[in-house]
Amino acid sequence: MKVGIVGAGMVGSAAGYALALRGGASEIVFVDLNEKLAVAQAEDIAHAVPFAHPCKVTAGGYDALDGAGIVILSAGVAQKPGESRLSLLSRNAEVFGKVIESVLKAAPDTMLLVASNPVDIMTEVALRISGLDPARVIGSGTILDTARFRSLLGGHLGIAAQSVHAYVLGEHGDSEVLAWRDARAGSETVDSFAQQIGRPLTDDVKARIDEGVRRAAYKIIEGKGATWYGIGAGLARIVQAVRDDQRAVLSVSIVTPEVQGVTDVALSLPRVVGAGGVLHTLTPALEDSEAAALRASAETLKDTASQLTG
Repeated sequence: MKVGIVGAGMVGSAAGYALALRGGASEIVFVDLNEKLAVAQAEDIAHAVPFAHPCKVTAGGYDALDGAGIVILSAGVAQKPGESRLSLLSRNAEVFGKVIESVLKAAPDTMLLVASNPVDIMTEVALRISGLDPARVIGSGTILDTARFRSLLGGHLGIAAQSVHAYVLGEHGDSEVLAWRDARAGSETVDSFAQQIGRPLTDDVKARIDEGVRRAAYKIIEGKGATWYGIGAGLARIVQAVRDDQRAVLSVSIVTPEVQGVTDVALSLPRVVGAGGVLHTLTPALEDSEAAALRASAETLKDTASQLTG
């Protein structure tokens, strides 16, 4: 499958690199306002292809997106140290209007995969501008937060993160919700697993993991200015789920008819992702406190989106 990447900065290039190494695309095309940057990223990644999987990697204008099955939208201004994702809204929304119009002119049948922050709001913006089916306008959402949650849980339990099944719900940002009740290690709840191996998940441990997930981006931004490897791999994972019709359960963001009483809001829930985009949305069992937090997260996003459209 041909994949377009609009925005050849660190996130876009990390996604392209991950796709090339994973064999996630037959062709990757970079588009960027800075044409020299797009060409440089394409050539650099192309030189890694002989060590990985066959893949054509090029750069071009928007017309080069013709035939792309998915276009990753990673264009926009960067998040500043200490800046919340929601504060990026007005700056990135303006960028998206021009980008999406050009993308759909070249590839009207494509699927949009939104990576630009604040990703939930930008997913709603992309849906409104594009007029596509909501199932085909997917935000990366909490796929990275979920990976962080699983990594930290796996570290505490002394097992591979791939054996941890846990999700972060709601906003990709400050109001996100770690769903502890449904979290599992293998076939056991994480609490049961932790007790059996003598590594209990005390309130202090849970608080430390929550902080590690919730503040990860800020810590990384403080240290090196931005995050890109984790989200790049997450974007590649979503693309492969679509390309191979894997029907994988991933925590991604789409505009959802109703969540905890809040209507028409873009946020993350566990969703079945395949060739048609988001095929099904799952409703995890939540503690009362988790359900309340998810509602609050949905309300935060809904209020912010309303300010933009108002």
